[in-house]
Amino acid sequence: MKKSRVSSAGSPQLPDWHQYFMQIARVVKSRGNCVLYQVGAVLVQGRQIIATGYNGTPRGLPNCIEGGCARCKNKKTGKIRSGEHKGTCLCVHAEVNAILQCAYHGISTKGATLYSTTSPCMLCAKEMLNAGIIAVYYEYEDSGERESLTLLKKHMKEVVLLVP
Repeated sequence: MKKSRVSSAGSPQLPDWHQYFMQIARVVKSRGNCVLYQVGAVLVQGRQIIATGYNGTPRGLPNCIEGGCARCKNKKTGKIRSGEHKGTCLCVHAEVNAILQCAYHGISTKGATLYSTTSPCMLCAKEMLNAGIIAVYYEYEDSGERESLTLLKKHMKEVVLLVP
């Protein structure tokens, strides 16, 4: 017998669309293969998922968890400090991976909405703007990314922190 959540009024309690897509982003996050961070992203066009992305090394390279990114390995073992050698990191952020999946498969992101388990960094924010994404919903706010949120709020239709 199939179980469903039911409200006291007797009707099924469905998650709203924002909750639904964020729940999926959390599952996508579990695929992240970076030794430092796991982030999940879902790109949506008209309530239809067009791509997902998680953070990790590019297609065809050894995964970060397998030693594919020397910078992440060095940061985790304390050989470098946070913020050092960022340009040498091989891991691609979840938001960019979702955008790149669309590019790889010839799917337009113009007018899309992105759901991410964390607030986008400045690099991801710029990529999202150039990809034509018009709204972003995120679950966790990284205090180091306030400038990117300011940029997105200035140029996007919606930028919303969803409280879990």
